[in-house]
Formats: sequence, C-alpha cells, structure tokens
Amino acid sequence: MDGEKGQSDLFDSILLADERFRGEGYQEGFERGAHQGLQNGRRHGASHGARLYSEISFYYGFAITWKCLLQRNVDAKSRKRVKVLEFLLRLIQNFPLDDLQSSRLQEDTENLRTKFRQVCSMLSVPADFKDYMKTAEDISF
Repeated sequence: MDGEKGQSDLFDSILLADERFRGEGYQEGFERGAHQGLQNGRRHGASHGARLYSEISFYYGFAITWKCLLQRNVDAKSRKRVKVLEFLLRLIQNFPLDDLQSSRLQEDTENLRTKFRQVCSMLSVPADFKDYMKTAEDISF
C-alpha cells in the first residue's frame, strides 16, 4: 500500500508541477513588471516635471525682467502693464509646485499659460514658448 501511495504522490506532484510552475512564473513576471513599471513611471514623471518646472521658471524670469524694464516708465500704459505682470507673478508664486498630485494642477497650468499669452500680446512679444526653451531631450539630470 505504501508503494501505491508513494506512486500516487509522485504522479500528483508531476501533474501539479505545471500548475505550480505557472503560478511561480506569474508571480516572478508580475514582480518584474511592477519594478519596470515603477522605473518607467519615475523617468516619465521626472521628464514631464522638469519640462513643467522649466516652463514656469521661464515665465517667472520673463515677468520679472519686463516688470523691471517697465517700472522705470511712469505713463499709465506702463503702470497697467506692470499690474498685469504682477498678477502673472502672483499666479506663479501660488502655483502648486509642492503638490503635483493636486486636482487643480492642470487648471492652474492652463490659467498660467493663458495669462502669459495675454501678457505677451499686451507687450507685442511672440508668445511661442518653444522658441525660448530647450526641448525635453536637451534637459538632463
């Protein structure tokens, strides 16, 4: 009897080996995929975060420079432009750079871009941001 039970266990282990190996393979593949996904997600997030931060930094430098240039003039047109530039600077300073998970991030970004285009139009300056910035491939860490 023990011989029959031993053979039965041997056959069961052979028959269940496929199931066991499939489960082990699935688990190993899942772990590798999760690890690769995290790496790709970090790389993608860093690239897009750098691009967004670069854009906002450009807007800030642009606004500060124009504000300094226009503050020397005392005419009403220049004062109006300075006020609009100050509003753009407030938008930049209140931008949620610390909370990139914010539900308002997309909306705040669009508001900032819209205000920048408005300022460029008011100053008669081309508003195409791409002309002033490096491409994402030029940015390295």
